[in-house]
Order: sequence, then C-alpha cells, then structure tokens
Amino acid sequence: MIRKLPPTASVADPQESGKLHAPAAARNADAICAVLLQHAPATGRALEIASGTGQHVVVFARALPGLHWQPTEIDPARRISIDAHVTEAGLANVAPVRHLDASAPDWHADSGPYDLIVLVNLLHLISDAEGRQVLNGVAAALAPGGVFVLYGPFKRSGELISEGDRRFDAELRGADPLIGYKDDLEVAGWLGNSGLEPAHCVGMPANNLALVARKPA
Repeated sequence: MIRKLPPTASVADPQESGKLHAPAAARNADAICAVLLQHAPATGRALEIASGTGQHVVVFARALPGLHWQPTEIDPARRISIDAHVTEAGLANVAPVRHLDASAPDWHADSGPYDLIVLVNLLHLISDAEGRQVLNGVAAALAPGGVFVLYGPFKRSGELISEGDRRFDAELRGADPLIGYKDDLEVAGWLGNSGLEPAHCVGMPANNLALVARKPA
C-alpha cells in the first residue's frame, strides 16, 4: 500500500536515464553497508524490500559480491530508477527489479528462501498493522539461519529523542495518523513474535538504528 506522505518523507531528485537521486540514501548508504559487512552472510540470495531509488542496492552489491541481490519496489518510477542505477553500475549480481508490496498478505509466497533481507526506511511510512505484516513475511521468506537488517528512525523506549525526530514524526502523523515512528522495543517484540531472534541493535548516524535479527537454524 502506498500511503499519503508529507513532502519531506521521501525526497528524490530526477536525473538522466530515468534515475532518481535521494540525498538521504547518499548519506546513509555507507553506514548501512558497514552493518551488512559485519552481519550479513558472504554468499547466497539477498532481498531488498522497498529499494527506493536504487542507490542502496548498488552500494550493497559492490560491497558483498558473493550475494545475488533482488531489489523490489512498489513505485513504478522508482523501479525504472533502480534498473537504471544497476545498469549504469554494470553489476552482474543484481537481478532486474521486481514489483513488491511487502505490506500485502502472503507477499512472501512466491519469494525466497533468502539468506539476507534488508529493509531501509519503511516502517515509519506504514501503519503498525502493515509493519507487523511486513515482518511476518520477512520471517517466512528467510532461509533457516538467514539474517534480517532493518534500518530507520525509531522511538527509544516510547520517546522521540530529538527535536528533528519530533518534527518529522508530527509531519508524518499529520499526513496520515496511522503512520509515524515505531518504538524500538515494540519492534523488537514484533520480530520475536514473527519467529525471528533479535540479535543486535546498532546506533547509526542521524539518530537512526539498525536492528539485526536472525531466523533460527
């Protein structure tokens, strides 16, 4: 489901050949990649949910060439951008982008198993119910022993920790009262309820977090 978002929620500027450039993706790609290098398997199949402009998957696939990456995206313009970024990069370990709405029931039925699933900056843009559905699907799509890396802004023990976070959360909820920042402890509970084992919580730049979970072997 694509929800109504404020203009600040997903900024991407058009470039040549259908590519889009998101300043936020350019800023956080290396930091997220560092988490992947520490926790992801070296080989296997990797799924990126909500790949956005395609900037991330290019960085990830270069850094982890032993993984074969499947980018996905619900937005047609961004699917064009993803394939354009991958084509320009000349990466043989990235498949053509697929349409995927990970908030849909049973989205995982024709996917997987994957050794790694990555989700960046989505949970705060969807409802709690949709977030739980996404994580349930991730657990079903992961291979035994597979790794899930979830990145984004979160409340910490129920609290927004900066003025910027409070402002952005208010903008999100003003556009759609069902969306907004999720709580880190609550999401850890969702992961556990889905059958995943929360393993690491990594502090990231700009007050973000990376949550790392594993599917029991």
